[in-house]
Amino acid sequence: MTPLVHAEQAVLGAVFLAPGQLDRLSPWLRPEHFSRPAHTAIYAAMLKLRADGHPASKEQGAGPVPRSWVTDTVAEASKHARGLTASYAHALVSACPRPEHAVVYGRMVLEGAIHRSVAQHATRLHQAAHADAIRVGIDETVHHAEVLSDVLADLARRWGGEPRPVAPPASAPSPAAHPQPVDAQLLADEEFLLGCLSARPQKLDEVVGWLHPSDFADAGHQQIYRSLGALHHRGEPIDQLTVLWETQRRGALADRTLDTERVLRICDPSAFAGSAEYVGEQVVRASLMRAAAVAARQVRALADDESLAPGRLIGYALHALGPLDHVRRRWRIATGAESEPPRAADQPGAAPPAARIEAARFRSRPHLTGTAPATAPTAASRPAVSGRRHRRSPS
Repeated sequence: MTPLVHAEQAVLGAVFLAPGQLDRLSPWLRPEHFSRPAHTAIYAAMLKLRADGHPASKEQGAGPVPRSWVTDTVAEASKHARGLTASYAHALVSACPRPEHAVVYGRMVLEGAIHRSVAQHATRLHQAAHADAIRVGIDETVHHAEVLSDVLADLARRWGGEPRPVAPPASAPSPAAHPQPVDAQLLADEEFLLGCLSARPQKLDEVVGWLHPSDFADAGHQQIYRSLGALHHRGEPIDQLTVLWETQRRGALADRTLDTERVLRICDPSAFAGSAEYVGEQVVRASLMRAAAVAARQVRALADDESLAPGRLIGYALHALGPLDHVRRRWRIATGAESEPPRAADQPGAAPPAARIEAARFRSRPHLTGTAPATAPTAASRPAVSGRRHRRSPS
């Protein structure tokens, strides 16, 4: 038997020997936290007899426990689990080292339940993401992602903590990343979207608030979208050549992520015409599917590590769900289910301020010696500092 089974037997045996321990266990230990159906039925029967006012459940002293407590519990549990006998109840009593340690044994049971519950819900999330990717849906993935977050929050409170994301230490081994196959249709959609945005740069105002470079499955498409965003941010013209130049400045041509012909082909304005918003939503949907699959694998790997304490498991799992929550929020903005928060510098869709455009253009063009940006303060415009002595040169 595993240590978890021993802990389940010990806590049940402790309650058989001291029914008053239920006062300390019932607020946070539930029947579903037990891994074996027989143990679940026995603990549920104990809680029911206690709620019905069984005389033995009111015993708080160290005196002998009435035999009816054992027989009535077994009789009630037998309605939900077959094969239970009084001899098994006595075996549970024998498995309890110290009845006064019931709370500690219960914490062991809860710890096992936390690992098991997190693993189960992570598996369901991974299966939902896989199914939604096949049927081109999203509802099941979003539902199971929300359920997993709620389960982690509930388990954190039952364990006695707060549901707070915690980054694992750098020394902790991360789960092995499995490359996910990318559908050819998705890559075509990404190219179509980039062509639309390059041909009609004004559409960037409508997607920049919820479409992120990481939403693109192809690394080259990520670099092109970053280049489009940088040019748009600086207020510079956008066409085939300016995008190509920006990708070169970002090193995408040097590291062979992209090549000149590919950038010019994707940004060809004569080859694209369509709805950038609709295609952008499909790109974000596919990004959400990938993020859900990655997060589910990471959380499942954490749950399978039995040496990980529940508090750290929950914190690390919430941290692993962070990227998924970020994509899910942007998906809600893209579909209109959630409003986009206003940006700090300006409102969504507003043109960049003239000062920011001029400063960005000044940084991006070569300067002659002695030239300075128009916004640089001159000597005449600097305020004089009173009380400072000025030295003259000896000449």
